[in-house]
Amino acid sequence: MFITLEGPEGSGKTSHLPPLVEFLRERGYSVFPTREPGGTSIGEQIRAVIHDLKNAEMHPRTETLLYQAARAQIVEEVIKPRLARGEVVISDRYFDSTIAYQGYGHGQDLEQVRQLVRYATGGLMPDLTILLDIDVELGLQRKSRQQEWNRLEAYTVEFHQRVRAGYLELVRQEPHRWRVVDASQAWQVVQQTLRELVCQALKS
Repeated sequence: MFITLEGPEGSGKTSHLPPLVEFLRERGYSVFPTREPGGTSIGEQIRAVIHDLKNAEMHPRTETLLYQAARAQIVEEVIKPRLARGEVVISDRYFDSTIAYQGYGHGQDLEQVRQLVRYATGGLMPDLTILLDIDVELGLQRKSRQQEWNRLEAYTVEFHQRVRAGYLELVRQEPHRWRVVDASQAWQVVQQTLRELVCQALKS
């Protein structure tokens, strides 16, 4: 099963993934966690370029294409082989991030973005996508306390509001694939909800 975690900045995806993976492994599942962009040597190099604040002049199309390059590599090098071996793969972000950020956030042509995504992924879809939803300003406050800004986090609040709205529109379009979790709740509550949602999906 291929499971993806999505959400605006500060939604907590990265902090929730390791304990979720540990919980599933304790129950006998073979689970492999990964992240986007990154997860491969090539992907991590691309991630550094995308996130570097020195690259403030990067055009949205350049940004979009770099994400697809990293994505194509991880799909072929990591995700597909592990799924073929019967493992559960859980990714911190996948193609929905591109549609939300580079599509809705930057206001690019959504069908063009979707075509790039289909090419990069070879059509590989998640079985379950969980949106950790949070108010944009609260999420950015959380993020600012954790670490230095990267290039995407430094975009305007209005950009991030478009991203969140984009995510909610994606949920509306594909309700069978998505589950939404209120990420403003206590960390333990969110983690427990994630465990329940993933276990339900695995058992079904």
